[in-house]
Amino acid sequence: MISISEAISIVKLNGKPLLQPTIKKVEKAGGYQLFEDILSPINMPPFRQSAMDGYALNLHDSLSYELIGKVKAGDGHQPELKKGEAIRIFTGAPVPNSANAVMMQEKVIVNDNAITIEQQIPLQHNIRPLGEQVKTGDIALKKGTKLTPAAIGYLISLGITEVSVFRKPIIAIVTTGNELVEAGKDLTYGKIYESNSKMLLSALYNLKYYDVTLYKVEDDYNKTVETLNIAINDNDLVLITGGISVGDYDFVGKALKELQVEELFYKVKQKPGKPLFYGKKVDTQIFALPGNPAAALSCFYVYVYIALQQLMNRNITELPRVKAETINSFQKKGDRPQFLKGIYKDGQVEILDGQNSSMLQTFALSNTLVFAPEDVNTIETGDTIEVILLPN
Repeated sequence: MISISEAISIVKLNGKPLLQPTIKKVEKAGGYQLFEDILSPINMPPFRQSAMDGYALNLHDSLSYELIGKVKAGDGHQPELKKGEAIRIFTGAPVPNSANAVMMQEKVIVNDNAITIEQQIPLQHNIRPLGEQVKTGDIALKKGTKLTPAAIGYLISLGITEVSVFRKPIIAIVTTGNELVEAGKDLTYGKIYESNSKMLLSALYNLKYYDVTLYKVEDDYNKTVETLNIAINDNDLVLITGGISVGDYDFVGKALKELQVEELFYKVKQKPGKPLFYGKKVDTQIFALPGNPAAALSCFYVYVYIALQQLMNRNITELPRVKAETINSFQKKGDRPQFLKGIYKDGQVEILDGQNSSMLQTFALSNTLVFAPEDVNTIETGDTIEVILLPN
């Protein structure tokens, strides 16, 4: 049995970035990272553009101008302005090449076909120059940039429809157990509804990993070997829930050994989640998580999250940890370090009741895991303690 810090170090040491490209439609590339620099195919803006509603002017010494026309957004015509002439113009509209400034409408007096401006303005005033954001052939976004909604909008504004991005991992979730019944079906005596797969699926979706396949296997050794073999061969990351302990019907460990999965660690000195397995076969990483739901989810956030970040070649691999002041007391049972469910807000944390590894009710209210070290038995109100902030 190894320590939490040793287990985290082993996951970090064995994580390997995918570094493989895939082509995505821009509108479906949110959360991905660019595999290569994106060069702008156009100038943006692609023409001199009015920064506001007002009047485009061909400047001269007087404050008075003759009004000769109008240009609105989307117009393609080019009025020819002589010195002392103006046109009505609107935000985003193309500024004629013969105009050299735009006066905002609030500072203009209109009298039929003539206008008077409040004061002289400098050349190019309120005109967005051609290529102000980016010029044709310049780097629009660099390799490795994470595509946020703003980045998606920016690329589409340049006319880009597809991008090459780093491929996200293909993930399998394997659940084991004869006692498990799918929600919506009749719950007969001795059965429980299976929640781990959908819980982990939701956690992955929340982190924007969508290429996930669910596998279900009964407590049968040969079927366990067959299912795990398929999952390991077809995926970059395999998450198994249940069947990793030492009971008569816990076949996962034996099946992984038969499949020649390299064991990197098994059992961590922690609560919940002691029976945690981590291994790999070729480039596929395998986590066998505890069957108890709260234990499985805790291990996901502490260990699997790191593996996911490394697969995506991200610098920050662990969830953020901060110090918080406790607003209630808690008595820790046993000598193992514990991850306790809590609610963190404004530098303070409440440690919740109901910390049993089989219970999700408390976890459903939590936004943090409170880390209680091995040498801490009693947490008093006002103590400073480390907390792990969970994804929203």
